[in-house]
Amino acid sequence: MSLCHIRSLQQKLTENDADAALLADKLNQRYLSDFDFDDGYVLVTRKNAYLITDFRYIEAAKAASAGFMEVVAPERRALTEYMADLLRADGCKTVLIEEETLAYAAFGRICEKFGGFTVKPGASAILTTLRLYKTEDELAAMARAQAITDAAFAHIVKAIRPGEMTEIDVALEMECFMRSHGASGLAFDTIVASGSASSRPHAVPRNQKLERGFLTLDFGAKADGYCSDMTRTIVLGKADAEMKKLYNTVLRAQTEAIAAAREGASCLGLDKIARDIIEGAGYHGRFGHSLGHGVGLYIHEEPRLSPGVPAELLLKRGHTFTVEPGIYIEGLYGCRIEDMCCIRPDGTMHDFTQSPKELIEI
Repeated sequence: MSLCHIRSLQQKLTENDADAALLADKLNQRYLSDFDFDDGYVLVTRKNAYLITDFRYIEAAKAASAGFMEVVAPERRALTEYMADLLRADGCKTVLIEEETLAYAAFGRICEKFGGFTVKPGASAILTTLRLYKTEDELAAMARAQAITDAAFAHIVKAIRPGEMTEIDVALEMECFMRSHGASGLAFDTIVASGSASSRPHAVPRNQKLERGFLTLDFGAKADGYCSDMTRTIVLGKADAEMKKLYNTVLRAQTEAIAAAREGASCLGLDKIARDIIEGAGYHGRFGHSLGHGVGLYIHEEPRLSPGVPAELLLKRGHTFTVEPGIYIEGLYGCRIEDMCCIRPDGTMHDFTQSPKELIEI
């Protein structure tokens, strides 16, 4: 899929009157090269694409990227000096750098070695736009990641032993399951929050026995570098009437927002659908985060389904996004339900997440 990404970037260079883009961000490098590495650069000119690294990575880089990029490991030369020669050979004058992620010290080294070239920002904005629209191959990778994540939920519901396991035990059990069932990594640090900790949307698993009450599980796998993201909240013990009301409010907010998600739907409007349901049920101020976010190589990408986005921001073909309303009552408990969805290239809406949503009591 990376050859398609390179061609898209080269087209953007032409549109932006630039001759080359220099990428140091790990995820942007992975997007263009199909290779995970930390030391080196991806350099794309209007004519060519280069992966520039060192001896430690050269064999693996060639196996991953040599079919569509020139993979090189300069001997006894600074990488920046070598890249300056490549730019001259390709007739480049203007080079875009990643204005959002490039460290100041690295920027200084690049400017020092790139004398004679115009170095300016713009690469981050271009890559953010390109990564916003997923291809069928990218969506297929995310579907594989979500299938592993769904299987992990089915497993943990059967494996949980209240009174015996800690939150850390649950997180490790889920992570081990995902790794052993094909995940290339974790999409993010697993959230396991029981009892009073469930009121914290991004709680860190504790080394203490599971508390009775709500148990929120927020987790995801990676497949071929692409992430999945889901949340389910279950109950350890029996839910009382107020817990059931809270859970069903979150569930209604989520299902109605998903039902309204389609090509051309307003990201602001979807957030409002869920937020109005929650606030209308008497939980004003208890839904303190956005309805959703984009997912891809990174767990939090564009687009955002949020009360802070422009009204003209609409869902488009290739967008992936989460739908994850929640209600959190400080010091008591909380609940969140999350699916990962997309607008396919053919314009249809698809929900990757297949795990059940009815209230589960253990």
